[in-house]
Amino acid sequence: MTDTATRTAHQVSSRAMAWLHTHHRLGALPAETTADLGDPDSVYKPLGETALAASLVLREAAAGSTQLRMARELLDFCWQQLGAGDMLYERLLRYSMMTDPLETYAPFARSGLRHEALERLLAHTGGLRSVRGVEIMPNRRLAVANAARVVGLDRPDDWSALARATWLGGLPEPWLVDWMSAYCATHTVFHLTDWGARPAGLPADITAYMTAWLPVWIDIWAEIEQWDLVGELMLVGCCLDEPYCETADWERLAAAQHADGLVPRDGEPVSDDPVRRFTDHQHTAVVTAVAGTLAVSRALGGGTAAS
Repeated sequence: MTDTATRTAHQVSSRAMAWLHTHHRLGALPAETTADLGDPDSVYKPLGETALAASLVLREAAAGSTQLRMARELLDFCWQQLGAGDMLYERLLRYSMMTDPLETYAPFARSGLRHEALERLLAHTGGLRSVRGVEIMPNRRLAVANAARVVGLDRPDDWSALARATWLGGLPEPWLVDWMSAYCATHTVFHLTDWGARPAGLPADITAYMTAWLPVWIDIWAEIEQWDLVGELMLVGCCLDEPYCETADWERLAAAQHADGLVPRDGEPVSDDPVRRFTDHQHTAVVTAVAGTLAVSRALGGGTAAS
Protein backbone atom coordinates (compact mmCIF):
# COMPACT_ATOMS: atom_id res chain seq x y z
CA MET A 1 0.00 0.00 0.00
CA THR A 2 1.65 3.23 -1.13
CA ASP A 3 1.70 6.52 0.76
CA THR A 4 -0.31 8.07 -2.08
CA ALA A 5 -3.03 5.42 -1.80
CA THR A 6 -3.22 5.87 1.96
CA ARG A 7 -3.35 9.66 1.70
CA THR A 8 -6.07 9.60 -0.98
CA ALA A 9 -8.10 7.02 0.95
CA HIS A 10 -7.94 9.23 4.03
CA GLN A 11 -9.02 12.33 2.11
CA VAL A 12 -11.93 10.64 0.34
CA SER A 13 -13.21 8.85 3.44
CA SER A 14 -12.89 11.94 5.64
CA ARG A 15 -14.97 13.96 3.18
CA ALA A 16 -17.57 11.18 3.03
CA MET A 17 -17.76 11.08 6.83
CA ALA A 18 -18.13 14.87 6.96
CA TRP A 19 -20.97 14.67 4.42
CA LEU A 20 -22.74 12.05 6.53
CA HIS A 21 -22.31 14.17 9.62
CA THR A 22 -23.54 17.37 7.95
CA HIS A 23 -26.72 15.76 6.67
CA HIS A 24 -27.37 13.06 9.28
CA ARG A 25 -30.56 14.62 10.65
CA LEU A 26 -32.18 13.95 7.28
CA GLY A 27 -31.99 10.30 8.32
CA ALA A 28 -34.02 10.70 11.51
CA LEU A 29 -36.90 8.31 12.13
CA PRO A 30 -40.35 9.77 11.52
CA ALA A 31 -42.00 10.88 14.76
CA GLU A 32 -44.67 8.18 14.58
CA THR A 33 -42.21 5.30 14.14
CA THR A 34 -42.79 2.24 16.33
CA ALA A 35 -41.00 -1.09 16.70
CA ASP A 36 -43.38 -2.55 14.10
CA LEU A 37 -41.47 -0.73 11.32
CA GLY A 38 -43.77 -0.97 8.32
CA ASP A 39 -40.83 -0.31 6.01
CA PRO A 40 -37.58 -1.25 7.81
CA ASP A 41 -35.40 -0.40 4.81
CA SER A 42 -36.56 3.23 4.57
CA VAL A 43 -34.86 4.82 7.60
CA TYR A 44 -34.22 2.13 10.23
CA LYS A 45 -31.73 0.14 8.13
CA PRO A 46 -29.78 3.25 7.02
CA LEU A 47 -29.52 4.33 10.67
CA GLY A 48 -27.92 1.00 11.45
CA GLU A 49 -25.51 1.43 8.54
CA THR A 50 -24.48 4.87 9.73
CA ALA A 51 -23.94 3.45 13.21
CA LEU A 52 -21.79 0.70 11.71
CA ALA A 53 -19.59 3.22 9.91
CA ALA A 54 -19.23 5.35 13.03
CA SER A 55 -18.38 2.33 15.19
CA LEU A 56 -15.65 1.19 12.80
CA VAL A 57 -14.11 4.65 12.60
CA LEU A 58 -14.02 4.67 16.40
CA ARG A 59 -12.71 1.09 16.59
CA GLU A 60 -9.81 1.72 14.25
CA ALA A 61 -8.94 5.13 15.77
CA ALA A 62 -6.94 5.84 12.61
CA ALA A 63 -8.76 9.07 11.72
CA GLY A 64 -8.01 12.55 12.98
CA SER A 65 -9.67 14.07 16.02
CA THR A 66 -12.33 15.80 13.92
CA GLN A 67 -13.40 12.56 12.25
CA LEU A 68 -13.45 10.75 15.58
CA ARG A 69 -15.67 13.46 17.06
CA MET A 70 -18.06 13.25 14.11
CA ALA A 71 -18.16 9.47 14.39
CA ARG A 72 -19.06 9.64 18.08
CA GLU A 73 -21.76 12.23 17.41
CA LEU A 74 -23.21 10.11 14.60
CA LEU A 75 -23.24 7.04 16.82
CA ASP A 76 -24.91 8.94 19.65
CA PHE A 77 -27.52 10.30 17.24
CA CYS A 78 -28.38 6.83 15.95
CA TRP A 79 -28.55 5.44 19.50
CA GLN A 80 -30.89 8.25 20.51
CA GLN A 81 -33.09 7.57 17.46
CA LEU A 82 -33.43 3.95 18.59
CA GLY A 83 -34.43 4.98 22.11
CA ALA A 84 -31.04 4.01 23.54
CA GLY A 85 -31.81 0.45 22.49
CA ASP A 86 -35.40 0.33 23.73
CA MET A 87 -36.80 0.13 20.20
CA LEU A 88 -34.54 -2.83 19.41
CA TYR A 89 -35.66 -4.57 22.61
CA GLU A 90 -39.32 -3.96 21.81
CA ARG A 91 -38.88 -5.19 18.24
CA LEU A 92 -37.20 -8.42 19.34
CA LEU A 93 -39.81 -8.94 22.03
CA ARG A 94 -42.58 -8.72 19.43
CA TYR A 95 -40.79 -10.51 16.61
CA SER A 96 -38.49 -13.10 18.14
CA MET A 97 -37.29 -14.55 14.83
CA MET A 98 -36.17 -11.20 13.39
CA THR A 99 -32.40 -10.91 13.11
CA ASP A 100 -32.20 -7.14 12.64
CA PRO A 101 -32.35 -6.17 16.34
CA LEU A 102 -29.12 -8.11 16.98
CA GLU A 103 -27.42 -6.88 13.81
CA THR A 104 -28.41 -3.28 14.46
CA TYR A 105 -27.31 -3.48 18.09
CA ALA A 106 -23.82 -4.87 17.38
CA PRO A 107 -22.14 -1.56 16.34
CA PHE A 108 -23.40 0.13 19.49
CA ALA A 109 -22.23 -2.72 21.70
CA ARG A 110 -18.86 -2.60 19.97
CA SER A 111 -18.59 1.04 21.00
CA GLY A 112 -19.68 0.55 24.60
CA LEU A 113 -23.38 1.46 24.30
CA ARG A 114 -25.09 -1.51 25.94
CA HIS A 115 -28.70 -2.45 26.75
CA GLU A 116 -28.83 -5.15 29.43
CA ALA A 117 -32.45 -6.20 28.89
CA LEU A 118 -31.89 -6.55 25.15
CA GLU A 119 -28.81 -8.69 25.73
CA ARG A 120 -30.72 -10.99 28.10
CA LEU A 121 -33.47 -11.33 25.51
CA LEU A 122 -30.93 -12.00 22.73
CA ALA A 123 -29.31 -14.70 24.85
CA HIS A 124 -32.71 -16.33 25.37
CA THR A 125 -34.04 -16.15 21.81
CA GLY A 126 -30.68 -17.24 20.38
CA GLY A 127 -31.11 -20.62 22.05
CA LEU A 128 -34.57 -21.29 20.59
CA ARG A 129 -34.81 -23.93 17.85
CA SER A 130 -37.20 -21.74 15.87
CA VAL A 131 -34.77 -18.84 15.87
CA ARG A 132 -31.68 -20.89 15.04
CA GLY A 133 -33.60 -22.62 12.25
CA VAL A 134 -34.76 -19.46 10.47
CA GLU A 135 -34.09 -19.84 6.75
CA ILE A 136 -31.98 -16.93 5.57
CA MET A 137 -29.32 -16.45 2.91
CA PRO A 138 -25.92 -17.90 3.90
CA ASN A 139 -24.09 -14.56 3.91
CA ARG A 140 -26.87 -13.17 6.10
CA ARG A 141 -26.41 -16.07 8.52
CA LEU A 142 -22.77 -15.00 8.75
CA ALA A 143 -23.94 -11.47 9.54
CA VAL A 144 -25.95 -12.78 12.48
CA ALA A 145 -23.04 -14.91 13.71
CA ASN A 146 -20.65 -11.98 13.58
CA ALA A 147 -23.10 -9.69 15.33
CA ALA A 148 -23.44 -12.26 18.10
CA ARG A 149 -19.64 -12.47 18.33
CA VAL A 150 -19.34 -8.69 18.59
CA VAL A 151 -22.01 -8.45 21.27
CA GLY A 152 -20.39 -11.30 23.20
CA LEU A 153 -23.23 -13.82 23.03
CA ASP A 154 -22.22 -17.44 23.59
CA ARG A 155 -23.34 -19.19 20.41
CA PRO A 156 -21.79 -22.38 18.97
CA ASP A 157 -21.33 -21.13 15.42
CA ASP A 158 -19.39 -23.34 12.97
CA TRP A 159 -17.54 -20.64 11.03
CA SER A 160 -16.11 -23.04 8.46
CA ALA A 161 -19.53 -24.49 7.63
CA LEU A 162 -21.05 -21.02 7.50
CA ALA A 163 -18.34 -19.86 5.08
CA ARG A 164 -18.69 -22.88 2.77
CA ALA A 165 -22.46 -22.44 2.54
CA THR A 166 -22.03 -19.07 0.80
CA TRP A 167 -21.64 -18.40 -2.92
CA LEU A 168 -18.07 -17.25 -2.36
CA GLY A 169 -17.29 -20.28 -0.19
CA GLY A 170 -17.73 -22.51 -3.23
CA LEU A 171 -14.98 -20.64 -5.14
CA PRO A 172 -17.36 -19.95 -8.05
CA GLU A 173 -16.41 -19.28 -11.64
CA PRO A 174 -15.45 -15.59 -11.34
CA TRP A 175 -16.68 -14.64 -14.81
CA LEU A 176 -20.25 -15.49 -13.78
CA VAL A 177 -20.34 -12.83 -11.07
CA ASP A 178 -23.34 -10.49 -11.17
CA TRP A 179 -24.33 -7.53 -9.02
CA MET A 180 -26.11 -9.55 -6.34
CA SER A 181 -23.52 -12.33 -6.08
CA ALA A 182 -20.76 -9.71 -5.85
CA TYR A 183 -22.66 -7.98 -3.05
CA CYS A 184 -23.07 -11.31 -1.23
CA ALA A 185 -19.36 -12.07 -1.70
CA THR A 186 -18.32 -8.76 -0.17
CA HIS A 187 -20.46 -9.34 2.88
CA THR A 188 -19.17 -12.87 3.30
CA VAL A 189 -15.71 -11.34 3.64
CA PHE A 190 -16.90 -8.55 5.94
CA HIS A 191 -18.53 -10.90 8.42
CA LEU A 192 -15.85 -13.60 8.42
CA THR A 193 -13.22 -10.94 9.17
CA ASP A 194 -15.42 -8.73 11.36
CA TRP A 195 -14.96 -5.84 8.98
CA GLY A 196 -11.21 -6.25 8.64
CA ALA A 197 -10.37 -6.79 12.30
CA ARG A 198 -9.73 -10.52 11.76
CA PRO A 199 -8.15 -11.08 8.33
CA ALA A 200 -7.15 -14.59 9.40
CA GLY A 201 -10.85 -15.43 9.73
CA LEU A 202 -11.06 -15.70 5.95
CA PRO A 203 -10.07 -19.22 4.80
CA ALA A 204 -6.82 -19.33 2.84
CA ASP A 205 -8.36 -20.51 -0.43
CA ILE A 206 -11.02 -17.78 -0.33
CA THR A 207 -8.29 -15.24 0.43
CA ALA A 208 -6.32 -16.44 -2.62
CA TYR A 209 -9.47 -16.34 -4.77
CA MET A 210 -10.32 -12.78 -3.77
CA THR A 211 -6.71 -11.65 -4.15
CA ALA A 212 -6.75 -12.94 -7.73
CA TRP A 213 -10.15 -11.63 -8.82
CA LEU A 214 -10.79 -8.52 -6.77
CA PRO A 215 -8.78 -6.22 -9.12
CA VAL A 216 -10.78 -7.51 -12.09
CA TRP A 217 -14.13 -7.04 -10.38
CA ILE A 218 -13.25 -3.53 -9.23
CA ASP A 219 -12.35 -2.56 -12.80
CA ILE A 220 -15.56 -4.06 -14.19
CA TRP A 221 -17.89 -2.24 -11.82
CA ALA A 222 -15.90 1.00 -12.02
CA GLU A 223 -16.17 0.94 -15.82
CA ILE A 224 -19.97 1.06 -15.56
CA GLU A 225 -19.82 3.53 -12.64
CA GLN A 226 -21.42 1.36 -9.99
CA TRP A 227 -19.63 3.29 -7.27
CA ASP A 228 -21.46 1.75 -4.33
CA LEU A 229 -20.32 -1.74 -5.32
CA VAL A 230 -16.84 -0.46 -6.22
CA GLY A 231 -16.56 0.89 -2.68
CA GLU A 232 -17.72 -2.44 -1.23
CA LEU A 233 -15.08 -4.29 -3.25
CA MET A 234 -12.38 -1.83 -2.22
CA LEU A 235 -13.43 -2.42 1.38
CA VAL A 236 -12.93 -6.15 0.81
CA GLY A 237 -9.38 -5.40 -0.25
CA CYS A 238 -8.75 -3.88 3.18
CA CYS A 239 -10.00 -7.07 4.88
CA LEU A 240 -7.50 -9.41 3.23
CA ASP A 241 -4.45 -10.75 5.02
CA GLU A 242 -2.31 -8.82 2.53
CA PRO A 243 -4.40 -5.70 1.91
CA TYR A 244 -5.25 -4.76 -1.66
CA CYS A 245 -5.38 -0.96 -1.82
CA GLU A 246 -4.43 0.62 -5.12
CA THR A 247 -3.80 4.30 -5.72
CA ALA A 248 -5.61 4.18 -9.07
CA ASP A 249 -8.79 2.83 -7.46
CA TRP A 250 -8.84 5.56 -4.83
CA GLU A 251 -8.10 8.27 -7.39
CA ARG A 252 -10.97 6.99 -9.51
CA LEU A 253 -13.33 7.15 -6.54
CA ALA A 254 -12.00 10.60 -5.63
CA ALA A 255 -12.80 11.79 -9.15
CA ALA A 256 -16.40 10.57 -8.75
CA GLN A 257 -16.82 12.25 -5.35
CA HIS A 258 -18.63 15.60 -5.33
CA ALA A 259 -17.13 18.74 -3.86
CA ASP A 260 -19.37 18.50 -0.76
CA GLY A 261 -18.21 14.93 -0.02
CA LEU A 262 -21.15 13.05 -1.53
CA VAL A 263 -20.11 9.82 -3.27
CA PRO A 264 -22.68 8.87 -5.92
CA ARG A 265 -24.01 5.33 -5.88
CA ASP A 266 -23.79 5.12 -9.68
CA GLY A 267 -23.35 7.14 -12.85
CA GLU A 268 -26.92 8.46 -12.93
CA PRO A 269 -27.58 12.20 -12.38
CA VAL A 270 -27.68 13.25 -8.73
CA SER A 271 -30.81 15.06 -7.57
CA ASP A 272 -30.60 18.63 -6.25
CA ASP A 273 -33.21 17.86 -3.59
CA PRO A 274 -31.39 17.55 -0.22
CA VAL A 275 -33.53 14.70 1.10
CA ARG A 276 -33.30 12.73 -2.14
CA ARG A 277 -29.52 13.30 -2.26
CA PHE A 278 -29.18 11.88 1.23
CA THR A 279 -31.48 8.88 0.85
CA ASP A 280 -30.01 7.92 -2.54
CA HIS A 281 -26.33 8.21 -1.61
CA GLN A 282 -26.09 7.70 2.16
CA HIS A 283 -25.08 4.06 1.78
CA THR A 284 -22.23 4.87 -0.60
CA ALA A 285 -20.92 7.46 1.87
CA VAL A 286 -21.00 4.79 4.60
CA VAL A 287 -19.10 2.32 2.43
CA THR A 288 -16.54 4.94 1.43
CA ALA A 289 -15.98 6.10 4.99
CA VAL A 290 -15.40 2.54 6.20
CA ALA A 291 -13.21 1.53 3.24
CA GLY A 292 -10.96 4.56 3.64
CA THR A 293 -10.75 4.14 7.40
CA LEU A 294 -9.69 0.51 7.05
CA ALA A 295 -7.20 1.37 4.30
CA VAL A 296 -5.47 3.86 6.58
CA SER A 297 -5.66 1.51 9.55
CA ARG A 298 -4.14 -1.41 7.65
CA ALA A 299 -1.36 0.87 6.40
CA LEU A 300 -0.64 1.63 10.06
CA GLY A 301 -0.63 -2.06 11.02
CA GLY A 302 -4.26 -2.64 12.04
CA GLY A 303 -6.20 -5.85 11.53
CA THR A 304 -4.27 -8.20 13.77
CA ALA A 305 -6.99 -9.78 15.92
CA ALA A 306 -7.04 -13.53 16.24
CA SER A 307 -9.40 -15.50 14.01
